[in-house]
Parts: sequence; structure tokens; C-alpha cells
Amino acid sequence: MTEKTIQIVCGDITKTKVDAIVNCGTSKVVIGGGSLDKAIHEAAGPDLRLECLRIMEEKRAICIGECVVSGAYKLPCKKVIHTAAPVFMGGGWHEAEHLASCYRNALAAADAAECTSIAFPCLSAGSHAYPKRDAAQIALETARSCLPRLMNVHRIVFVCLEEENYKIYTELYSGEGQ
Repeated sequence: MTEKTIQIVCGDITKTKVDAIVNCGTSKVVIGGGSLDKAIHEAAGPDLRLECLRIMEEKRAICIGECVVSGAYKLPCKKVIHTAAPVFMGGGWHEAEHLASCYRNALAAADAAECTSIAFPCLSAGSHAYPKRDAAQIALETARSCLPRLMNVHRIVFVCLEEENYKIYTELYSGEGQ
């Protein structure tokens, strides 16, 4: 049996060698999220946008915490899992539960798509204004609780674009005794 691992790296998620990457976009799944969404669409090429438009013709929108899966096209991965992550509005709108749902649902989608590895950006910690340390804690706790139950996914990678997020994730992860 393959060992299940969580990794933290500082880098560009569009260049990460995994089966699936997660995109934090809008509820409409087409280009319109923050800089990450634009970078993923740009790296994947125009076919990703066309597929996302087809998905949205069927679904219309996804709720916060939900995910849809698309192809990856020119990206080095096989799948892109799009999620609508919460905007932080002070904590009274169930943002923590919604953020944890993004991670749980993306992991379940990757597992169902028979992906063995998945990379997450720092969901909601950028343009969505979620406090970075709180967002990282939710990400790591959710990954740790879900990983043992996944059938196919055995490697979860947190890709931090900024050094500050990388330090937060590594500090929290090492503090969890792993």
C-alpha cells in the first residue's frame, strides 16, 4: 500500500506535477476569480474556458464549497477541480465550514476521478481576505482528517505562492506532530 502524505511547497501551482490542481474561482467557474484563476486559465489555454462555459450551461452556478471537475489541457496535471471558496466577512457567515467544504469536496472529487495526487493553493487567503493562519489551519486539519478515508488520493500538496503562506503552513504542519 502506498504511503499517504501531505506536502507543503513554495511555488507555482500551474507547474506542479500532480494529477489534479484546485482552482479557487467564482460560483460561475469561468474566468473571473482572482489572479490564481486567471493564471490557471492562461496556462491551460482556451480549451479550459470553453469547457467551463459548457459546464456552466448545465449547472448555471456552484454554491460556495462545491466543486466541478474539468480537463487540464496544457497544464501538467490531468484535472482541474474548480471550487467557489468563501470570502471572509468577519466569521459570522459560516466561512470556516464553507472553506472546509471546499477542501473536503475537492478531495472527494479527485478521489472519484481516480487521481492519486492533488495540489491546493491557499484557498480564500488572498483576494477572499480570509485570515491566512486560520485558512491554513482549516486546510491542514481538513486534509489530515480526509486523507485516511480516500481510496485513490495518497498525496496532498499545499502550494504556497507567497513565502509568508509557506512559513505559516510549515509552522502549523510541524506543530501537528507529523
